[in-house]
Amino acid sequence: MDKKEKLNRIFLVLLSLFVVMLGYGILLPILPYYTERLALEDNLDPDLINFHIGMLTSIYPLFQLIFVIVWGRLSDKYGRKPIILVGLIGFIVMNLLTGLATSLTMLYVARILGGIFTSSVIPVSNAYLSDITSEKRRTKIMAWSGVAISSGLIFGPVLGGLLSQTNVHLKYSFGIFHLDRFSVPFLFAAVLGLIVLFVIIKWLKNTAIVTKIRKKATKFSVSFSSYFIVLLTLSFVMQFVVTLFETVFSIYGKNELEFNSSQVGIGFMLCGSVMAVLQPVFATYGEKIMTSKQQITVGLLITGLSLIVFPFMGTELSVYGLIILFATGGAMVTPNLLSAVSLLSKEDTGRNISVQSSTNSIGQILGPVLGTWLLAGGFYYPFIIAGSVVLVAIGLVYYLRQ
Repeated sequence: MDKKEKLNRIFLVLLSLFVVMLGYGILLPILPYYTERLALEDNLDPDLINFHIGMLTSIYPLFQLIFVIVWGRLSDKYGRKPIILVGLIGFIVMNLLTGLATSLTMLYVARILGGIFTSSVIPVSNAYLSDITSEKRRTKIMAWSGVAISSGLIFGPVLGGLLSQTNVHLKYSFGIFHLDRFSVPFLFAAVLGLIVLFVIIKWLKNTAIVTKIRKKATKFSVSFSSYFIVLLTLSFVMQFVVTLFETVFSIYGKNELEFNSSQVGIGFMLCGSVMAVLQPVFATYGEKIMTSKQQITVGLLITGLSLIVFPFMGTELSVYGLIILFATGGAMVTPNLLSAVSLLSKEDTGRNISVQSSTNSIGQILGPVLGTWLLAGGFYYPFIIAGSVVLVAIGLVYYLRQ
């Protein structure tokens, strides 16, 4: 494979990653407004709206967690390209169903289908990238994969916020579907997904199929050292707190701060941008100033304190300032935890990272559910309790070896 052909393949795979994460980001600032509209149309108790926002956020990573291994095995059997295409078709269907939904049931179906099918795109795309790159360049290409994912999460919320604010005075119902201004961001994502689908069908070549099935049964004995358990606990806490914050911030911004979906989208964009820019910076240069143990401690301290202070901020600027601070703390912790897990063992790096990834998924599932449940007691609770959990977790850093 010549260099030009290789770069084309890398670009196409990164494009599919970007589009799927853009679709995920588009929904973040709109979900509270959209759920409220559908819940009121279904004559649901308004007190249950926040509960549904939490459930709709959690159900997506839950089904991703369940199906991610299935897609990995199928991609070994049939090659990476068909599985990426299946994921993109699922992504298009999810966005069409979301944009045209007339009930909360339809929205749940869309989210479940999205979780099942889009769970194929990220791991299988990363497997494709590792298939076509040498071990020497693996870290670099995985960093580019991270950039594509982060970019989708940065531009998605802004696009979602802006497109849902359009003055499109269209209202059109057909059967169980309904088209209005809230449909615009999702139809945009579906069209974008369709374009990328055709591009990949035409230009992306399939990878060689792994036909040699290992004769020897592989032993799957995970030895959890106390050090690994501490790393997993810290990973879980960070992921739990980040997704709790994302869910609660969108509701808090809408109900308490009276933000529109555009202003909520800017908050998400700031969070994503800071994490995308600072993670590689801390991963590359952080060691020169602080040890990874010190970086994790300072990062947790910043994250915890910014969460506790958050509900006491009333102005738009102070809210955005604290979001930047919160994201800075996260950017100090996350790459150091991933690096520590990858260095645990030479033989079991892939397995250890998979275990960490599953732990993160559990945090993503529980964060929104608990966050919206705590909201019932008042807006201060989710932020203060989540911040306190992070501060308590600092005690675990003591058990990390250098």
